[in-house]
Amino acid sequence: MLQINQLTTVDPKVSLNDVSFLFEAGKIYTILGRTGAGKTELLRALMGLNPLAAGDIHLDGTDISERPIRARNMSLVYQQFINYPHLSVLDNVAFPLRRQGKKKPEAQALATDMLASVGLGDFLERRPAQLSGGQQQRVALARAMVKKSRILMLDEPLANLDYKLREQLREEFPRLVAANSDSVILYTTTEPREAMELGNTMIIMHNGSIVASGPPAELFAHPPTIDAASVISDPPISFISGFVRNNELFFAEGKPAPSDGLVLPSDGPVTIALRPDAIEPNGPLQATIGLSEFSGSETIIHLDFDFGRAIMLVEGIGSFEVGETLKVSIQAEHIMLFAPDGRNITTRSN
Repeated sequence: MLQINQLTTVDPKVSLNDVSFLFEAGKIYTILGRTGAGKTELLRALMGLNPLAAGDIHLDGTDISERPIRARNMSLVYQQFINYPHLSVLDNVAFPLRRQGKKKPEAQALATDMLASVGLGDFLERRPAQLSGGQQQRVALARAMVKKSRILMLDEPLANLDYKLREQLREEFPRLVAANSDSVILYTTTEPREAMELGNTMIIMHNGSIVASGPPAELFAHPPTIDAASVISDPPISFISGFVRNNELFFAEGKPAPSDGLVLPSDGPVTIALRPDAIEPNGPLQATIGLSEFSGSETIIHLDFDFGRAIMLVEGIGSFEVGETLKVSIQAEHIMLFAPDGRNITTRSN
């Protein structure tokens, strides 16, 4: 069990602000946030690489805040993987085991098994320079996992891999870390899909703070704050200024907004959040296409309304011209409402 209390760092780039959390062994925690959210800074603070201005770190009830890096029983893999160029693949992975005091035959046997599990069983005698980038990253992953550290931290480990290999390793990842069932596993990413697929618990970071945490499906369906909602959706949620008056919902320009099934708050300003699937072709609203882009088997369309810009997601590859006018509808069941202080105040009547 890993417990962090009010971690605060002072850094010219990104600082941590009063970060607290309790991590349990045997679970994968995906830490989601944009670049600069504080994900890497959190891992480096846990590792002892970034000094703490305040707060403490407890591992299994023992305060390790002042322990040197080598005594923390942690492993950290960056997206910029690092291997020892003069050692073979086998010796790269066996190296930390030898430093733990294991005899060479035992270390190499364990390293061989781990390399087989990441698909590198046929590359034991090669040097890192003889491998592809994806293979080199898997060597770094294998070296981190073979140690069976109490804390295994992976900082965007798939970011530099090609799409096909990322998909393959995403599928294999739960099996690869199963051997580390006694470890706390922290996995940072900027991709919402990856965070939701891989983690038992998802943590959302923004501006150096944890803004939400919980089961991935629950956080996606009910993000507690506007910051969490903005990070977790891909394509992004559209946020439009609005207000409630006499139990009716309006966009900022006074245009009525659909609210069927929504329990509206008292009169006052709100932010209306539209998921990409809230907007559908054909309907009473008129919009102008500002941008159209393909994403796999879907088309993402940026629409300019008289009350703001919003994103529509349609199935298939469509032909949509910039400047073209579209008639669309907005579905109230995919709308969320946020208070001026950023809290999610969405309530539905059914």
